[in-house]
Amino acid sequence: MTTFGVIVGNRDFFPDVLITEARRDLSKLFAELSIEPVWLSPEESKLGAVETWEEARKCGELLRRHRERLAGILICLPNFGDEKGIADAIRMADVRVPILVQAYPDDLDQFGLDRRRDAFCGKISVCNNLRQYGFPYTLTRDHTVAVSDPRFREDMGRFISTCKVVRGLRGARIGAVGARPNAFNTTRYSEKLLEASGISVNTIDLSEVFGNAAKIADGDARVRERIDQIRAYGDAKAVPSDAMIRMAKLALVVDDWMKSLGLTATALQCWSSLQKNYGVNVCTIMSMMSEQMLPSACEVDIAGVVGMYVLQLASSRPSALVDWNNNYGGDPEKCVLFHCGNWAKEFLPDIRIATAPILGTTLGEENTFGALEGRTDTGPMTFGRVSTDDQSGKICAYVGEGEFTADPLKTFGSRAVVKVRDLPRLMHIICQNGFEHHAAMNRSHCAAAVAEALGRYLGWETYHHNRPADLPPLRQFC
Repeated sequence: MTTFGVIVGNRDFFPDVLITEARRDLSKLFAELSIEPVWLSPEESKLGAVETWEEARKCGELLRRHRERLAGILICLPNFGDEKGIADAIRMADVRVPILVQAYPDDLDQFGLDRRRDAFCGKISVCNNLRQYGFPYTLTRDHTVAVSDPRFREDMGRFISTCKVVRGLRGARIGAVGARPNAFNTTRYSEKLLEASGISVNTIDLSEVFGNAAKIADGDARVRERIDQIRAYGDAKAVPSDAMIRMAKLALVVDDWMKSLGLTATALQCWSSLQKNYGVNVCTIMSMMSEQMLPSACEVDIAGVVGMYVLQLASSRPSALVDWNNNYGGDPEKCVLFHCGNWAKEFLPDIRIATAPILGTTLGEENTFGALEGRTDTGPMTFGRVSTDDQSGKICAYVGEGEFTADPLKTFGSRAVVKVRDLPRLMHIICQNGFEHHAAMNRSHCAAAVAEALGRYLGWETYHHNRPADLPPLRQFC
């Protein structure tokens, strides 16, 4: 259940029936979308709408009492509405959440006094006041759209996802396990820029992880239970028992640490200290966490796991971190995604726990048990990347959509073939703007909601690849 503050705007000289009908339409939609509205009742204000200062005050106080629960605010304009009353109500609510502005359309055969709306014009005035008051807001794709229209239902679904991303990132707690691999400057990031957006980073050294794991007895009941969970998760017939025990202990230590600090996501040093000093790959453990909606990224890519978390929040499905790894023959709109690999099970229906052949060439393949192997099957895909740009003092991001394909691919590790329209242009954007080679991916289409959340509400410079023409632009004119 998602909780929204709802403000129904009114101007007294328009027909009362328009407000009554809008509340009926909204109540029906809220029930269908599992939305709990916080709004004035017809007993608290005329028709349960907002126009006067007194009604704005009552609405603001109501929303303020529930502000810890509010994911967003919906402004509904059955008629022109009162621009000041709506903006004043939001100001008095003192809540920092996304705002969606909807306005009903007029019918050409109903321009008489008994059905006239003028919400087409009123929406412009309301948005003007929201801008004056300093409130960012989201627009429906159509300037006017009825609440009962399927287009508005789609707008609401996208807005709900936007609200989930904004709410989830503000106050997110991320764990960094170990130092980034020395060879990877690409996984550098700014804790301070993330903190400024409400995202905190908590750290633990690998020596503490190894030390705590060594204190757990091989026969500990929790170790045996975790081994059973790993074996149930994927085909582990090739994994020696000693490697399985080490993986289980490591998982327990990381779990306990995350719970002690209330962490929602992690990024781990997956090489080369783990293989040299502990003798396993941590991929399976990371995959299991991501599958459980606790996203985990490799190579201590904190910004990368923020991207994973963003896509998870928007879609309510697990995410994975991938390399934009290979061209696909001569097809300019297809490429190969790869990691050695820690993708959630959702991406790997044929999941098998094996070794990491590439790392094994230098670290000894016997020290790399725990890597996952499998191929992602066909379906929708959203990709994205978050990056802290220290030179400009900003957080930047890109997001877009594509499709997983069934094109032939003979290789190892966690792998997929994807098709992205105008992929060369995307690669130019990535390279020209200094984005990393890692990207988050998700088995959904949710790019529009993500771009709205990051670009409009978090203030991150966000590129939306192939942004649909009917979506309002992210950048404001001034």
